[in-house]
Amino acid sequence: MILGLTISQFTALHVAISLIGIGAGLIALPAFARGRILRRTTDIFLWATLLTSLTGFLFPIVAFTPALGFGILSTLILVVTFSAWYRHRLAGRAATVYAVTATFALYLNMFVLVVQSFLKVPALNALAPNGTEPPFAAAQGALFLAAILFGYVAVKASRRPIAA
Repeated sequence: MILGLTISQFTALHVAISLIGIGAGLIALPAFARGRILRRTTDIFLWATLLTSLTGFLFPIVAFTPALGFGILSTLILVVTFSAWYRHRLAGRAATVYAVTATFALYLNMFVLVVQSFLKVPALNALAPNGTEPPFAAAQGALFLAAILFGYVAVKASRRPIAA
């Protein structure tokens, strides 16, 4: 039991929080890249993404795994993102720092979504049962390229005045 929930219930909660963060990020960050700030949506994205990382640490840990490494990396990135957003309020270079770190945090969450999709969705698992096959690599490669492209656009946008 974790926080009074069975492992499967806690996993469902963790996944729901993650999907909320991803959904909010897919709305808030493109708006930011277009020069608009959606404060509530961004708050939901940031807090849900942080909660995703933090709840991940509550699962039983018996050894260091890639998931644990991603959780640590995501949490560290989010500390910087939170500082740029809440403490510095995107003033000066904080906007660029936010653009980079928020994009990276969303990418990490979506990377895990792709991994879990290939593990849990039967049709995807049939295409890449080991996670090393070309369809899996193509999906992760496309996600990586999209994150790089989006990050570039977000950084360019961070250098212009942003409307609230």
